[in-house]
Amino acid sequence: MSEWIRKINWKYVIVMLIGNVILGMGIAIFKLSGLGNDPFSGMVMALSDRIGIDYPIFLIIVNMIIFVVEIIFGRKMIGLGTFVNALLLGYVVSFFYNIILCIEPTQMLQRILTVCVGVVVTSLGVSMYQLSRQGVAPYDSISLIMTERCPKISYFWHRISNDALCALICWLAGGIVGLGTLVSAFGLGPVVQFFDTYFTSKLLKKLGE
Repeated sequence: MSEWIRKINWKYVIVMLIGNVILGMGIAIFKLSGLGNDPFSGMVMALSDRIGIDYPIFLIIVNMIIFVVEIIFGRKMIGLGTFVNALLLGYVVSFFYNIILCIEPTQMLQRILTVCVGVVVTSLGVSMYQLSRQGVAPYDSISLIMTERCPKISYFWHRISNDALCALICWLAGGIVGLGTLVSAFGLGPVVQFFDTYFTSKLLKKLGE
């Protein structure tokens, strides 16, 4: 155990932690827009409202169920970041949402602009969380595991199928499936790649020197 702790790159851990905080802020901004969240977050929010369990607690429950699959089929993907994302992200989202709720947009243009801000903030958070390589979140691991198990189908299509299923459950549970959902499912990739190339990779390289 002590040897495992000594091998941890704590600078990268800090980047991962900051990334999760920024990611939580981005999810809260998407929720504020009223135009839908990313499919997984939207599904969990809709189901938590339907069942009557607070979002952070219900997110932990869902993540722990998915985590069983990650333990069985993707143990190498598990790291400190896995637990941070699974156990704390919901509380970060709720914290920021309660703060920014007072500036909830009322006009469609304001909502669209809020989605655009959500894209930038969320993409930065995803970039910092993923590129630090401190563990894969339970939901994110599912598409990676599916790709390993069925390599004839690309990661893109595995991810799209999982997101589509989450979006369908979100809609059936009375959640919002809208512009924010579509942008999250299809539009974050290029922005995440931008931050990977021009910010996060350079930051991690600097910290590794």
